[in-house]
Amino acid sequence: MTPRDLGLTCTAAALAADQGSKLAMLYGLHFIEMGPGDRIPVLPFFDLVMVWNPGISYGLFPAHGILGTALLTLFSVAAVAGLGWWLWRAERGVLAAALGLVIGGAIGNLIDRLIYGKVADFFHFYVRGYDWYVFNIADCAITLGVAALLYDALLRPEQTVVGRQKGRCE
Repeated sequence: MTPRDLGLTCTAAALAADQGSKLAMLYGLHFIEMGPGDRIPVLPFFDLVMVWNPGISYGLFPAHGILGTALLTLFSVAAVAGLGWWLWRAERGVLAAALGLVIGGAIGNLIDRLIYGKVADFFHFYVRGYDWYVFNIADCAITLGVAALLYDALLRPEQTVVGRQKGRCE
């Protein structure tokens, strides 16, 4: 499998998992009528909570109104296009997988923004009074993708640098 194929597979997997979970939560659980802010305890450290997020991942940069939503939508489209171009040229598997996760998550949240004007978030973890943001699978994919991008950038084998050959110091 080429790095590009791996990245596209990660994109499709992240997008399918995100949209599938959102469809299940919004339309598939008819026996559960969740309104905004309603909680369903699942585990001692995990609840399902219905939250409509007007911003980007983890509630950053909330957009109120049609102009803000349009700007976030345009930003998401531009980010997906730029990351897609980078993925198309990626030569390493970790880089391609990371980009694929970020792209898949961004497209998942973009679909929500286009359909609903905001993003559906459901998952809420907490431990001993510490709460994490309410998030969705797209947010997880973006976070894992960014972590993998950092891993690739910081821990990959040394590359040729302008003015120096690999493994040679001057």
